Amino acid sequence: MYQTDPPRPAKETLPTMYDLPSEDPEEPGLPDEFHDFQPQLLRETFSPPSYPRDQIFVGTDLNLYYDVRHPQWYKRPDWFGVVGVSRFYEQRDLRLSYVMWQEGVSPFIVVELLSPTTESEDLGQTLRDIDQPPTKWEVYERILRIPYYVVFSRYTNELRIFELKGLNYEQVRLDTEKFWLPELGLGLGVWSGSYQEVNGGWLRWYDELGNWIPTGSEQAQQTQHQLQQTQHQLQQTQQQLQEAEQEAQLERQEKELAQQQAARLAERLRQLGIDPGEV
Repeated sequence: MYQTDPPRPAKETLPTMYDLPSEDPEEPGLPDEFHDFQPQLLRETFSPPSYPRDQIFVGTDLNLYYDVRHPQWYKRPDWFGVVGVSRFYEQRDLRLSYVMWQEGVSPFIVVELLSPTTESEDLGQTLRDIDQPPTKWEVYERILRIPYYVVFSRYTNELRIFELKGLNYEQVRLDTEKFWLPELGLGLGVWSGSYQEVNGGWLRWYDELGNWIPTGSEQAQQTQHQLQQTQHQLQQTQQQLQEAEQEAQLERQEKELAQQQAARLAERLRQLGIDPGEV
C-alpha cells in the first residue's frame, strides 16, 4: 500500500463507526433482564453538573474499538460514560459503536455487571492466550487508561471500584456503599429500592448533597406530588377564605340585627316620652 509522507492520521485511514457497528448476529441479546435495567438506571441518573448535556455520552452494551493496529478488536462494556465529547457522532448522528481513533476521548468511567461467566475476566483474574486480544482489564487499565473501573454484583450487592493510580488500578476502600467522584461532581452508590417494578439493590448516581438523582419517571412523580400538594394547599386556602367570608357575613348580620333592635327600642322609648339618649 502506498504510504503518504507524512502518514495520514488513523481517523482518515481506518474503519469508522459505520464500518464497525455493535450489532453482532453471533452475540444476540443480553444475558438477563438486570443487564438491561441496570444500565438504563445509570444512564438516566448520570448528569455531571460541570458538563453540558451535549458534551456527555453514555454507552450501553456498545462496542468499544480501541486499537489502531487491530481495528477489529473491541470490548463491550455493560456501561460507560464519556465527558467532554459530543453527544452525537461528529455532532450529527447516533453512534453505532465507539471508535477511539475517531473520537479521540477515552471513557472516564466504565461499569461491568458481574455474571458467573464473566466474573474472572471482569476482575482481571484471567490471562490472555498468545496471539489473542488483550483482556478487558488490560484494555481499560493499560490501553485506554480509564480513570475509574467499577464492578457490581447484583447477587451480593457488592460494589468494587478501581481507580487508576500511576500505571495500575488500585481498589478503593469503601466504608459505605457510596463513592464520590470529584471530577464529575457526582457520586456512585448502591441504592435499595424499586426500579422497573423490581425491588433490590441498584447502582445509581447521587448529587453533592447525597440525594439520589431522580429518573425521568421519578421526576414526573415528584412533579405530580408537588402539583397535588399545591392544589391541596389552594383548596385549603379557598376554604379558609370562604369560612372567613362566612364569619364576616355573620358578623355583619349580627351587627345589623343589633342595630335594628336598638332602633326599635329607641322608637319605643320615644313613644313612651323617654329620650333614648338619657337612658
